[in-house]
Amino acid sequence: MTLANSTAHTTAKSISLLAMDTSTEGCSVALLQQQAPASTVTADFILSPREHTQRILPMVDTILAQGKASLGEMNALVYGRGPGSFTGVRIGIGIAQGLAFGADIPMIGISTLQAMAQQAHAQSGATRVLAAIDARMGEVYWGEYQCGENGIMMLAGEEQVASPSAVIEQYRGQTFDFAAVGTGWQAYPELATAFAVTDEVTVRFPSAEFMLPAALEHFLNGETVAAEQATPVYLRDKVTWKKLPGRE
Repeated sequence: MTLANSTAHTTAKSISLLAMDTSTEGCSVALLQQQAPASTVTADFILSPREHTQRILPMVDTILAQGKASLGEMNALVYGRGPGSFTGVRIGIGIAQGLAFGADIPMIGISTLQAMAQQAHAQSGATRVLAAIDARMGEVYWGEYQCGENGIMMLAGEEQVASPSAVIEQYRGQTFDFAAVGTGWQAYPELATAFAVTDEVTVRFPSAEFMLPAALEHFLNGETVAAEQATPVYLRDKVTWKKLPGRE
């Protein structure tokens, strides 16, 4: 699909969003091109631990070429804001900011936990999702999501970093149907046992493709930020910074 030129893409009838994420072992890019009433999504996802810096920009170039689009035609650049690997989140937001600065376009940050919940909804129809990413150090990044009327998975409560035992205590006595996503269930079997997760967790990493539904909603509501105001969400800032070489 060939997009309208940059003077026309601010209308609601023609919207182009480029999304990217490097917050975990996964590395992904996705392009939404919407010209009402039709829309197309072009996406790519690979597992590439420790290779995000080499992989992400060629993936961006490939996805834009496949969509016959240019960065300057984008209405906004969507980035995985975390939580996840400190280095991965930092790489993702840094590269995204550089692209957004160069193209003079705003940014939209989407939670990695929400992206996994959205994928579970899209692929299996899940309406309630518990997302757990292995945060190392005996903890998980955790979030509960429920499906809104618009089909967007919305956070119930707050995202948090907590030990599996603390999460289990929060939900003690509750019974409900849910889908489990993320790497935390395999990393901490006691969590899977407590929540009776016996099926294989198929959605293990966030994907940029599933950041697009929430990002589009944010864009239509005027909820974007300038590149210099884009911020990551680490949930455990102080602990992670202390682990970096040369820091006390």
